[in-house]
Amino acid sequence: MKLHKYSRKIVKTLLVIFIIMNTIAFFHAYKFTHYNNSKKAKTKSPEKLTSWDKAKIVVFGVNNPKPKNKKFPSQKFQTLKLKSNKEIECWLIKTEKPKGTVLLFHGYGGEKSLMIERSDEYIKLGYNTVLVDFMGSGNSEGNQTTIGYKEAEEVKTVFDYIKQTGEKNIYMFGTSMGAVAIMKCIDDDKIKPKGIILECPFGSMYKTVYARFKRVNAPTFPMARLLLFWGGIQNGFWGFGHNPSEYAKNIVCPVLLLYGEKDKSVSRKEIDEIYVNLKGSKNLKIYKNTGHENYLLKNKPEWISDNTLFLSKI
Repeated sequence: MKLHKYSRKIVKTLLVIFIIMNTIAFFHAYKFTHYNNSKKAKTKSPEKLTSWDKAKIVVFGVNNPKPKNKKFPSQKFQTLKLKSNKEIECWLIKTEKPKGTVLLFHGYGGEKSLMIERSDEYIKLGYNTVLVDFMGSGNSEGNQTTIGYKEAEEVKTVFDYIKQTGEKNIYMFGTSMGAVAIMKCIDDDKIKPKGIILECPFGSMYKTVYARFKRVNAPTFPMARLLLFWGGIQNGFWGFGHNPSEYAKNIVCPVLLLYGEKDKSVSRKEIDEIYVNLKGSKNLKIYKNTGHENYLLKNKPEWISDNTLFLSKI
């Protein structure tokens, strides 16, 4: 009888623990994939947090205010409102006698004004540019982000819009989540850009969630898997199937793949796997002493040289 009594207590305790872990994961998944209207500052990167701040994140989650456009292009630009899965806002900047058009897609927690410096460099090289707010960001509709999954449809919307203007030389640039959205769009919709520039795309959604837990010193098992499961359920997709390393197998256009050797969000192993799986002409550039950050600001001469050479060869 005593053994049976202890067994019941153990089962009840495990059930309570299971419910608590799933509740925490559900809560964190929602905060991770939905921006809020809080006026409080966005939670800093884990490297800038104290141990106490990291502990608070584990309990209360991150503060994730909706990203707002912080500035505007110095050049004359046209604001576009495009209907996709959500209404998205873009800035179109034209130059005289363009060689083509570069579409720019921001990363997680970003918005199109963060693409202005990169846009300026492509304009100097003789290209029109389109800077895009993904859904939930800037002046685009909603407060949701799916870390590149549903954003892939918005990549296609912008690509199709520019293609319908008669533009034949369409290039795409994406950083982090933006790079992932480009890769998924090519895999899903078979669009054919003339070339793409990918900065630090993650290899799989699970690996990026796992890395996020490690950076705040939180237990990765089973929480990383639970967060990914609930995040997918909340947002209508299977998170474990969101794998850019697999999308790479269907990318045949020329690719410039860029990576910072000190990136704590994306591993070199993930980048190497993506690079191996790419089917067309490709070039991998590794930036020293660089993390998951703006490569142009950290490595300006090298970044400009790499992009100039890549675009001149295709």
